[in-house]
Amino acid sequence: MVKEEDLDKRKWEFEYVTKMAQFYKVWIEKTFSQKVEIQADEMVVKSRGRFRIVDTPALLDDHADRGRDIFHFYLTYFRPIWTDCTCEGYFADNFGMVLWSKSPQKDDLTFLMETNCPKVSHELAHEFLRKTGYKNYKELVHDIWDKHLFASLPYEHYDADYTQTEKNALFATIDTSSLRL
Repeated sequence: MVKEEDLDKRKWEFEYVTKMAQFYKVWIEKTFSQKVEIQADEMVVKSRGRFRIVDTPALLDDHADRGRDIFHFYLTYFRPIWTDCTCEGYFADNFGMVLWSKSPQKDDLTFLMETNCPKVSHELAHEFLRKTGYKNYKELVHDIWDKHLFASLPYEHYDADYTQTEKNALFATIDTSSLRL
């Protein structure tokens, strides 16, 4: 999602989001053994009055309009009103959203990788563990997330070829070593 007035100055972020979407296609297949089709598009939000604010229910309506059987993931400029995820995201059946933090500097891919990518992987892990019928999938993801936040567990980093790396990284995800599928 992008506000209409920010569209031109945030094009570089959408280029990154498009690459990130293709990365997550590979990551989901590798991590959760599920093939997915990926499509990235910009949802341009026109400025509206105070009483016509885009919020989680509006996104759920958009999700229903596009098809509830298709997984839709939204990168938003607002926090979900209610969530039990400390990553400022929310998920439901075939639906995910996360607050996409705007980079303070243009072309700062490291900021996008370290700040936004892990949050996306957090919500994706919830949904794909749920789809596999994994018990306690919420708690498992939150345990991993807490270790990232409070116990210095490093994120997994991947390069432009989607290979796990410690240098020249372009994408970051939650640590998947404890996911036994």
